[in-house]
Amino acid sequence: MMAYTTRDFRYLARLITRRTLLYTEMVVAPAVIHGDREKLLGFDAAEHPLAVQLGGSDPEQLAEAARVCADFGYDEINLNVGCPSDRVQQGKIGAVLMAEPEQVARCVEAMAAATSVPVTVKTRIGIDDQDDYAFLHRFVRHMDAAGCRSLTIHARKAILDGLSPKENRDIPPLIYERAYAIKQDFPHLEIILNGGLKDIDGMLAHLGQVDGLMVGREAYMNPWFLADVDTRVFGEPGPAPERMAVAEAFLPYLERRYAAGVHPKHVLRHALNLFQAVPGARAYRRHLSENAHKADATPRVYEEALALLGERALGYAAS
Repeated sequence: MMAYTTRDFRYLARLITRRTLLYTEMVVAPAVIHGDREKLLGFDAAEHPLAVQLGGSDPEQLAEAARVCADFGYDEINLNVGCPSDRVQQGKIGAVLMAEPEQVARCVEAMAAATSVPVTVKTRIGIDDQDDYAFLHRFVRHMDAAGCRSLTIHARKAILDGLSPKENRDIPPLIYERAYAIKQDFPHLEIILNGGLKDIDGMLAHLGQVDGLMVGREAYMNPWFLADVDTRVFGEPGPAPERMAVAEAFLPYLERRYAAGVHPKHVLRHALNLFQAVPGARAYRRHLSENAHKADATPRVYEEALALLGERALGYAAS
């Protein structure tokens, strides 16, 4: 998610869940080739397993970008064929490419030939009036022929003319059955379901119909949602992490980033929702919101915010 799944949020998420595959923001291929690679692609080793998401439509550019990402050490390279924003469409990136499955297939083939890192695709179930199952099936058939073995399907179509990116996340109806049907018709492919997944029980109900699940905004708006994923989804033994222990473990990371010249506001904005629904959370959020952006802010502002939670919240967080 653009501006959300930055390296700072991903580090926080990894403190909560060990097993979940994390994704970067989408990075366009020309930026990877010509831009500040460390700024665009750099990550902490603790973030593994980690996938990078690329945008583009030129096979040669995407192949070169894939090589760069592989050299950085990513575990997966994902091609975005699902983003509906106007700016992305103008660059012939994202969901608009669903109308050109042959071109997407050429991109996948070029990327896969350039690296041994798995190349995957994220897509929608359709675009505009091209939204029946035959359209999706044709698209997946081309991905299969190109050698793609894992697709993440956002189970909504994208309306490219008339809806904003935010509206495209809510207004087109979810049709999970389309993803189920793709799994039935392409049983050898890994099919990951995305869209509207907000609780563990609801997520688990989809497993068996598909191979995996991708959660976006719910995980950002309520990061502690991820605390039960390792045990309930992956079957990991042992208790879930303690919230305050996670919060305290985030402090050394914040200090390292500060020492590297990163202002605390860029890191701490991702920790605002860590104590959602916990007693004292309002005071915690207020302190960060009012102080983290100040020019002279230091990691001390985070320590102060944690102290405002109080003993009652600490007991709640550890339960």
